[in-house]
Amino acid sequence: MGEARRRSEQGLKPRSKKNTRNESPRIVSWFPVTQAQRDQFIQLSIRAGWVGIAALVILWIIVRFVGPAAGWWIPADIR
Repeated sequence: MGEARRRSEQGLKPRSKKNTRNESPRIVSWFPVTQAQRDQFIQLSIRAGWVGIAALVILWIIVRFVGPAAGWWIPADIR
């Protein structure tokens, strides 16, 4: 209580309590997901989609070009 006593002695207002609760409105009142969380999920899924596309392209390059060039396997369409 030292801080509160010092503030009152100096004539300062009490500190306002920090509101840690998310103030973003819910999508539906009965569903515990806010609009901000929805937007974060959409951004995450877009990023994950691009990561998946990049991984697929890298895998295709390895299977089609790197593997045969390194002698790991022979593609079926070359035989």
